[in-house]
Amino acid sequence: MKSKLFLIAAGLLMSGIISAQEKPETAGKIMDDAFKLASKEGKSVMIVFHASWCGWCKKFEASVADSSCKDFFDKHFIIKYLDILERADKKDLENPEAIEVYKKYGGQGGGIPFFLIFDKDRTLLSDSKVRAAGDGPEKPPQNIGCPASEDEVVAFIKILEKATKISNAEKTAITERFKKNKS
Repeated sequence: MKSKLFLIAAGLLMSGIISAQEKPETAGKIMDDAFKLASKEGKSVMIVFHASWCGWCKKFEASVADSSCKDFFDKHFIIKYLDILERADKKDLENPEAIEVYKKYGGQGGGIPFFLIFDKDRTLLSDSKVRAAGDGPEKPPQNIGCPASEDEVVAFIKILEKATKISNAEKTAITERFKKNKS
């Protein structure tokens, strides 16, 4: 009887440990680790807010990881994804503190994916909000999310130009890959 109780207690303890290990890291820890690595490697940090249900988020991730432009992103960025805005049954996927970071940098109301680009010293260089051609100061910038249209891709390239030294060949590769997201 004692051994049976011991096994049950051990099983419950192990399931608690496993559950605790599966809990997502906090946004602060993820970002701190990213900045440490960026400083060590001389790169910028790209923080991408996304959710498991978001099709555009998946397109963004696939584009960044695509062999046609992966080398560019790996060379210039430490990219980290923060999970936010999950449905009720998947709230456990969200990174604690991530929604506060999203709101702090003006992501609310613009949807996801939403990204921020920082230099290695934590200075914000850019985000994914842009003004469309002809928009006046009275119209707030809009989140381009996952660039797909011609205008969005052009805006994305301008954002990357602010944060990196991007060659014409890299611009072409990124433009062509992200335009595929339109279909």
